[in-house]
Amino acid sequence: MDDIKALKGQFEEDGYIVVPQFLQGAEFQEVVDNLDRYIRDIVPTLPLEHAYYQDRSKPETLKQMHNMGRDPWFEAYRKNPKWVFLAEGLLGEKAEASEPEWFNKPPNTGHETPPHQDNYYINLDPPPLTAWLALDPVDDENGCLRYYAGAHKTGRRPHEATRVLGFSQGIADFDAATEENEVAVHMHPGDLAVHHGELIHR
Repeated sequence: MDDIKALKGQFEEDGYIVVPQFLQGAEFQEVVDNLDRYIRDIVPTLPLEHAYYQDRSKPETLKQMHNMGRDPWFEAYRKNPKWVFLAEGLLGEKAEASEPEWFNKPPNTGHETPPHQDNYYINLDPPPLTAWLALDPVDDENGCLRYYAGAHKTGRRPHEATRVLGFSQGIADFDAATEENEVAVHMHPGDLAVHHGELIHR
């Protein structure tokens, strides 16, 4: 965070950056506490399309939450200066955050996130960026992000329908054996990964 120009250069070249310990201590705990509150108090009241479960009869299989801006704390958090500073430094222009979302991989549910580009879903010009905060340790075993460094430079790839809950589209011509520059991103709680809207990842 001390050298935003260097981060911007890396972001433009690779299509992603990782900021270790972006949130620590009380800042991190505030996010965790409000997520716990939201899951406990708000999620049971939401329509089905705003909270996805692998099995709705099992609360522990909560997989994704969308439209979290309906909650005053998360709506206000979109304007947090620390996040805005980083986003605007990487983009080189004013930035406005969309509503926060939450993604989870419940244990023993056996699903993979298909390779995709976020801007296929979002469809903005210029492409947006996505900032992803790790709440737990993330590694190969529990399903870390895998980025394809530099793949954002080649534009949007064709996508097709998948059967993965919460990820309805995946790259149609993706071949893991021939894709280049895959980077497995291991993270600790409080680390932040930021990627370009057209970077291929899975």
